[in-house]
Amino acid sequence: MVKAVIFDMDGVIVDSEPIHFESDRMTMKHYGKYITDEELSRYVGVSNPDMWAELREKYQLEATVEELLETQFSYKKLLIGDRKLEPIDGIRELLEQLKGGEVRIGLASSSSREFIEFMLSNLGLAGYFEVVISGEEVQRGKPFPDIFLKAAQGLGVEPSDCMVIEDSGHGVKAAKRAGMRCVGFVSPNSGKQDLSSADEVVCSIRQINHWGISKCDRIEAE
Repeated sequence: MVKAVIFDMDGVIVDSEPIHFESDRMTMKHYGKYITDEELSRYVGVSNPDMWAELREKYQLEATVEELLETQFSYKKLLIGDRKLEPIDGIRELLEQLKGGEVRIGLASSSSREFIEFMLSNLGLAGYFEVVISGEEVQRGKPFPDIFLKAAQGLGVEPSDCMVIEDSGHGVKAAKRAGMRCVGFVSPNSGKQDLSSADEVVCSIRQINHWGISKCDRIEAE
């Protein structure tokens, strides 16, 4: 029986991957470099510090990782501006269902805590999550299981009683390594992701209920 559901944020709670991709491109351009969406898609689910540390070395960027993170976040805020964002279709209803069914709810995102809080406030969803863990708060990011194990510990639930909803290959691997059930969500703007190790793969959040997966055809990520 599922006692807790742990959500990823980007690409699951909100379709924010295009914002990440654009802010990443803008950051690289700021420092005189160019990067493709194909390359960026390989970092979906990876923590920002880990991504920028790798890109900094690969592209010989003169800025520090901290400076790159600050520049990236400033571009994210610029791109969002005063817009009121909407969660991915079915998320509000699923959160209400879980809350009403007394299922514990957590969030484990590779994004910074500053960006997580910014997004949850914009969406009006902060009150649903008992525990929020960012990629900055664990020693090893996805695909290592640390972030999900920390979330389960905070929720007071055994990993085997948790279900994770993830849109990235790195996130699915992390959830399975944590000993949790994992639902892979084919998010339209998350690039080509290998979700094959997920227990189930869905193309709509509405296919998920607090018992698991509703009766529908299983699909595979292309």
